[in-house]
Amino acid sequence: MLNLSHINTTFYHKTDNMNIFSRLVNWYFSRNALPYWCILLLDYIIIVVCGLVAYYLFNGGELLASNFWLLMQDLGIMLIPYTIAFRVFHTYSGIFRYSSFVDLGRLGLAMTLGTALAYVSYQLMHLQENIILDHPTLTVMLFLSATSLMCGVRILVKTLYDLFRTGGYSKRIFIYGTKDGGISLAKSIRNETASQYTLKGFISSDVEMSGKWLMGLPVYSEKEDVVRLMNRQKARTIMVSPMQTRHFREQEELINSLIAAGIKILMMPASAEEWDGKSELRYNQLHEVDIEDLLPRDKIEVDMLAIGRQLNDSRILITGAAGSIGSEMVRQVAHFEPKELILIDQAETPMHDIRRMMKEKFPAITCQTIVASITNQTFMEEIFRQHRPNYVFHAAAYKHVPMMEDNPAMAVQNNINGTRVIADLAVKYGTRKFVMISTDKAVNPTNVMGCSKRICEIYCQSLNKTIEQTPDTIKQWDGKPACTQFVTTRFGNVLGSNGSVIPIFKEQIAKGGPVTVTHPDIIRYFMLIPEACKLVLEAGTLGKGGEIFVFDMGKPVRIADLAQRMITLSGAKDCKIQYTGLRDGEKLYEEVLNDAEQTLPTKHPKIMVAKVREYDYDKARRDEDRLLEASYSYDDMAIVRIMKEIVPEFKSRHSKYEALD
Repeated sequence: MLNLSHINTTFYHKTDNMNIFSRLVNWYFSRNALPYWCILLLDYIIIVVCGLVAYYLFNGGELLASNFWLLMQDLGIMLIPYTIAFRVFHTYSGIFRYSSFVDLGRLGLAMTLGTALAYVSYQLMHLQENIILDHPTLTVMLFLSATSLMCGVRILVKTLYDLFRTGGYSKRIFIYGTKDGGISLAKSIRNETASQYTLKGFISSDVEMSGKWLMGLPVYSEKEDVVRLMNRQKARTIMVSPMQTRHFREQEELINSLIAAGIKILMMPASAEEWDGKSELRYNQLHEVDIEDLLPRDKIEVDMLAIGRQLNDSRILITGAAGSIGSEMVRQVAHFEPKELILIDQAETPMHDIRRMMKEKFPAITCQTIVASITNQTFMEEIFRQHRPNYVFHAAAYKHVPMMEDNPAMAVQNNINGTRVIADLAVKYGTRKFVMISTDKAVNPTNVMGCSKRICEIYCQSLNKTIEQTPDTIKQWDGKPACTQFVTTRFGNVLGSNGSVIPIFKEQIAKGGPVTVTHPDIIRYFMLIPEACKLVLEAGTLGKGGEIFVFDMGKPVRIADLAQRMITLSGAKDCKIQYTGLRDGEKLYEEVLNDAEQTLPTKHPKIMVAKVREYDYDKARRDEDRLLEASYSYDDMAIVRIMKEIVPEFKSRHSKYEALD
C-alpha cells in the first residue's frame, strides 16, 4: 500500500527547501534592469584565474598540473566568503559604465573583507587543508591581483563606454569651477546616458588647484591663456559652476576673450535662484548666456522673514501692476500670502495676463485686477473705500524720457497728479505704509520725466512730515488723525523692462543691424527686475516714514560695450553700431544723489537713505495745483517753466526747454 503520508512529508520537505533556495536567489539576484549575475560571475572567474596564476608563479607549472582539481576545489570554497563580502558592499549593484572611484573603493573593501573572512574561517574551522590559505604569500598575491584586475576591468568598460557613447558627435567642453558645483556638473555629464558633451578639463580661480588633476582631468588656472588651452583640446564650450558665477562675471578680460574666440558660455540664467549647493545639479539647468547673465552684479540678500511678517495677511494695493516692476512686485508679494491683492493698471491686455497668472499660480489669494487710470479720482476713492489697503506700492508712471519730453502735460497729469490722488487716498483710508517707486533720473533732472518724479518725491515727503509733526491737521475719513508712513525708493535702469535698451538691441541685431547707441561714452547702471523689487520690499520694511532710499546699483556699464558684446554673443556678422546722438533730455550718466545730498547707511548694505532738502507741505500742494491747472492748457513751455520753478536743479539737456534755463 502506497504510503501517502511519507510522500506528502517528502514533497513538503522538498518544497520548503525549494522555497528557501528561491528566497536566497531572490535576495541575491533581486535586480532586473541588467544581468547582475554576469558581473558576479566575471568576478568569480577573475578570482579563480588570479588564484591559478598566483599558484603557478609561486610553485611552477608541474605542481599546478598535479594539484589543479584540488586547487579549483579550494578556490571554489573561497568564493563563499567573497560572495558574502560582495553582497555586503553591493559591488555588483552598480552599473559598469558608470563606475566611479567610490565604486572602486567599495570593491577594494569587499575584497579585503572577503579575504579576511576566508582566512579567519579557515583558521577557526580548519575542516580541511586549503592550498591557497595555507600560504599567506599566495593569499596576498590572490588578493592584490584579483582586486587590481577587477578595478581594471571596470575602468576599461567605463572608458570604452564613454568613447563609444560620445563618438565623434559630442561637444568638447571645459568647466569653470572645481568645488562642489563644478564636480556636480562633471558628474552630471558623465552619468548621462547619451551625453552631448565630453569633458576635457577644469578652469579654477584657486591658484593652488592649478596643475592638479580632478576626476582624471587637468585643472588650469584662470590666469592662463584659457582660449589657447581650449583650442588645443578643440573645446568650444565652457560651463560655469553656479558657485563661481559671481566671480566669473567680474573677469571681464576672460569673458571678452571667450566671446571674441566664439566659445560658448553656459551658466545659470540671471533670473534664476542661485544653486543651494545641496540639491542635485544637472548641466541642462545651464543655458547659453544672455547679456544679462554677464553684467557684473552682487547677489541681493533681503530679510524675507521681516517682509513676510508685515505683508502676510494684509490687504495690499499695487498700482502699475501690469508693468515691468509692478508685475514682479505682484509675484513677490503674492508669496507672502496677503489677505487680498488689489491690482490697478490701465493696460487691459497685460492686466489680463496678470489675472491669469494669479489664478494659475496663486489661486488661494483673493485678487482684484482692475483696469483703470490712477488719475480717475472718483473710481480710485471707491476702490480705497471698499478694500482699505494696509500697504500701497505705487509703481504706476509714464517712464520713457523722449515721450514725456514731447508730452509734459501727460507727465503732470499721470505721474504727478496720479501720485497725489493715490497718496491722499492712502492717508484718508488709513493705509499704514505707502511705498513710491522713483528713479535716479529724479536726481538733478535733465528731462521732464525725471522732474515729474522729483515733484512726486517732494509731495510724498512733505506730506509725511506734516503727518508726523501735526497729525491732527490731516484727518482720515472717520475723523481720526492720519497715520500713513510714506517711503520713496530710487534706482536706475532695470534689465528687460518694457522698452529698455537690451530688448531694443536684441531686436535690432535680429534684423541685421545697425544697433543704435546715442553716444559712445554714455553709461548706465543696471539691476535685474527681481533684485530691484526685493530691495523695494526691504526698503518698505525698513522705512519709518519720510525716507528716500537709494540703492547701490553696482558698477556702471558703458552702453557701447554692452551693444558690442551683444553683437558678438549673437554671432551676427557685419552688424554695426551706429551713434545717433543724445536724445532730448538724455544724460551721459545717471546720478543717484544730488550734489548737495548725503546718504546714511541702513542695516542693508545695498540700501542707503538720502538726506534731501525738505519742503513745506502747503507750498508743495499749492505748486501742484498750479502745475496741474497749467497742464490743461497743453502749453509745453508754460508747463515746463512751472516745473523748473518747483525744482530749481532741473536743467534741460538737448531739449527745446533749454531756452527756459
